[in-house]
Amino acid sequence: MLTFRPLPALTFFCAVLFAILITLGVWQLDRLQWKLGLIAEVQRNLAASPISLDEALGLGPKAQYRRVALDGRFDNAKEAYVFGTDNAGAPVYHVIVPFRLQDGRALLVDRGIVPKEKLEPATRSAGQIAAETDIIGVWRVPDPLGWFTPAPDTAHHIWYAHDLTAIAKADGITLAAPVVVEADATPNHGGWPRGGQTRVTFRNEHLQYAITWFGLAAVLLGVYIAYHASRGRLGWKR
Repeated sequence: MLTFRPLPALTFFCAVLFAILITLGVWQLDRLQWKLGLIAEVQRNLAASPISLDEALGLGPKAQYRRVALDGRFDNAKEAYVFGTDNAGAPVYHVIVPFRLQDGRALLVDRGIVPKEKLEPATRSAGQIAAETDIIGVWRVPDPLGWFTPAPDTAHHIWYAHDLTAIAKADGITLAAPVVVEADATPNHGGWPRGGQTRVTFRNEHLQYAITWFGLAAVLLGVYIAYHASRGRLGWKR
């Protein structure tokens, strides 16, 4: 017959800790489903047909990563530059330009990246679009500024994050929405700026975290059982 005489204090402590570990594991599984749903939604948005500015505004937060079609003019005299890296990790600058629609509303457009030697507009004059034009880009609400984001170099219009409010203020424009439209990969004359820089990177390690929490719960249970067995409090008796 199996007999078990648990130690009350130890049992209470282990039961509470076991419940916490299991709860954390279940929570990570819930987060996993949320993250998979978010990734699927983003992929659907990127694959959907382009929408207008009014349609994007009507969608609210659901417009994130939707492609939008805009018709207007670039205000090339008000370029700003956001420091970043390309896919290979090399330093580059995102060229941020106000785009004035036919109805007078304005948005900031990330036309793409340039290396430092192409930062000055004169070095890529072929890519400066002065006439009215149609563009298609991805509607993006940037991530919040980090605590350690360097202050901008306003004298040279260089920023270290997509601080749209500050960039718009420096350019003296009022935005139709606090978003940046990331231009698609349609080539510009002269090759610069190089569009199509939208990155969809979501860390999805929730399954590993869930396995870790459940694993710790299993280890705790094993140690609890082994301890009672070693003290003669758990075992078979005839």
